[in-house]
Amino acid sequence: MIVTVTANPAIDRTLSVDRLAFEDRAYVNSSHDSAGGRGINASCVIHSFGGRSIAVFPSGGNSGKRLEQYLGGRGVTIAPVPIRNPIRTNLTVTDKHGLTVNLNETGPMLSRAEVARLEQAVLERLDGASWLMVCGSLPPGVPSAFYARLIAAARKRNVRTLLDGDGPPLREGIEAGPTVVTPNQQEAERLLGRTLLTRTTCLEAAEAIRAMGPEMTVLSIGSRGAIASLPAGIYEAVPPHVDAVCPIGAGDALRAAFTWSMEQKPDKPAHALRWGVAAGTASSRLPGMNFASLSQAEEIFRQVEVRRIE
Repeated sequence: MIVTVTANPAIDRTLSVDRLAFEDRAYVNSSHDSAGGRGINASCVIHSFGGRSIAVFPSGGNSGKRLEQYLGGRGVTIAPVPIRNPIRTNLTVTDKHGLTVNLNETGPMLSRAEVARLEQAVLERLDGASWLMVCGSLPPGVPSAFYARLIAAARKRNVRTLLDGDGPPLREGIEAGPTVVTPNQQEAERLLGRTLLTRTTCLEAAEAIRAMGPEMTVLSIGSRGAIASLPAGIYEAVPPHVDAVCPIGAGDALRAAFTWSMEQKPDKPAHALRWGVAAGTASSRLPGMNFASLSQAEEIFRQVEVRRIE
């Protein structure tokens, strides 16, 4: 069982428009609402790949009820934690050329008691779990050390952990020693305090982040694939060129497929890296916030090149 934690879930509203242009009007072709949040997205991908996952998240208001209904309709196992305030709504606007704008609300304020109940809900599900994925931003009221506490608790139970975050929650979570940390390029730049412009700087960044505490680092670099600092060395996964329609969510697919593969073959992280890049690349070809199926990811998997750098 893979347990995912989404402290700041959302209703994701995706608008497809004819074109995005500065200071000019756009016409909406379609609008679609779906369950959102990085950990929730990961659970959806793992479920579609045939894996077992349970999504833990706070849920409040009518938006929370809708979120639970969306996930129930997809067959995803959920463990919602009731909160007083409604969860947020995020807006993604994308055009036919793949240009995308993502606008996120900060999320609801959680009380101390609600944070404690969320943490307890996670701890109760660690027994029998193989992996814990802590993903995304933290809403107001949740301390920046929240992810670090969960990672420390999981380590005591011999549950492997994936950390996906930004800012102080990422930095403090890394110090707790997760199994793998999976920043994108922008998150890595903020963590390290420097710009990553070239392949060489990305390779150095993956090593530098791993030196901060995690057993492995997987640095996603968009259409160029990913770079991983693993116990066996530094690896680069290069995907085939595809026509990206909506890259938003590709990173969530990468993390989910990586963890799904690691659960099956824990001694083959380079193999998991290949699956992650394949799932992310395949998902970027789909419109809106949609994720590739196992068969769609498998098609790209055969074309992903993984090579050891050193």
